[in-house]
Amino acid sequence: MAEYQNIFTQVQVRGAPEMGMTEEVELGNRTGSAGFSKLLGWFGNAQLGPIYLGTMGVISIATGLIWFFMVGGWYWYQAGFNPAIFMRDLFWFSLEPPAPEYGLSFPPLAEGGYFLIASFFLLVSVMTWWVRTYLRAEALGMGKHVAWAFASAIWLFLVLGLFRPVLMGSWSEAVPYGIFSHLDWTNNFSLRYGNLFYNPFHALSIVFLYGSALLFAMHGATILAVSRFGGDRELEQIVDRGTASERAALFWRWTMGFNASMEGIHRWAWWFAVLTTLTGGIGILLTGTVVDNWFAWAGERGYAPN
Repeated sequence: MAEYQNIFTQVQVRGAPEMGMTEEVELGNRTGSAGFSKLLGWFGNAQLGPIYLGTMGVISIATGLIWFFMVGGWYWYQAGFNPAIFMRDLFWFSLEPPAPEYGLSFPPLAEGGYFLIASFFLLVSVMTWWVRTYLRAEALGMGKHVAWAFASAIWLFLVLGLFRPVLMGSWSEAVPYGIFSHLDWTNNFSLRYGNLFYNPFHALSIVFLYGSALLFAMHGATILAVSRFGGDRELEQIVDRGTASERAALFWRWTMGFNASMEGIHRWAWWFAVLTTLTGGIGILLTGTVVDNWFAWAGERGYAPN
């Protein structure tokens, strides 16, 4: 029996582009054609398009590009308009938030005002993309699971750049825009508040992060292992269990005594992924606003050594 190779897909079926459903769907704001990419076909579906932008998509991409070029322009200024220095020091450049003495006021452009303007465009871009995600699912009669999963990531984004700085009374608490400056901010944040490892919500976030990786690896490996029996047609296996799902279930019962269902594993994975940023955001929001030293907090509760 010839096996269908689906790690790097060797078989690429080509026909007329699949344009999807057209009934009761607004088609005026999406592209009318689609193409194919052999390279992408090695990893997934080779078809590119149709793409729908709409009002929210256009606003999101436009404001996102404004933010991108504002940050890039600041880096270009820091490089002294020298392309060699720009490329050499790209990871070290940073657009920093205002200094603490400005509080929540609007500082001069060169002292943080430029950062706040760029942050406004990034905020608009992210929020309008979320609206677009929700509306596209609604137009196709889908559940809103993707939009709510994205909202969990946006929650952490808002905590870091908006909610916590407002509660702390200073825009200086926001995260800078830069590669190494972002990493330095994370390290200094942990040191400043007594080691973030003693923050229980941070611990939960790490559990769900690693758990997500483990669950997705287990599920992806299982489906690949039973794809020769039709396991990749998961919807069919959910409503009409076949030999693929029976073998997969038996494997995990043999291995660890318990198995998720063909539908249930996606709910497990969805919740683990969503709870990563949800609990992480709670942990960051409590830091400095409620708890000033997580090591001391944990020591009082027997969670850390005295």
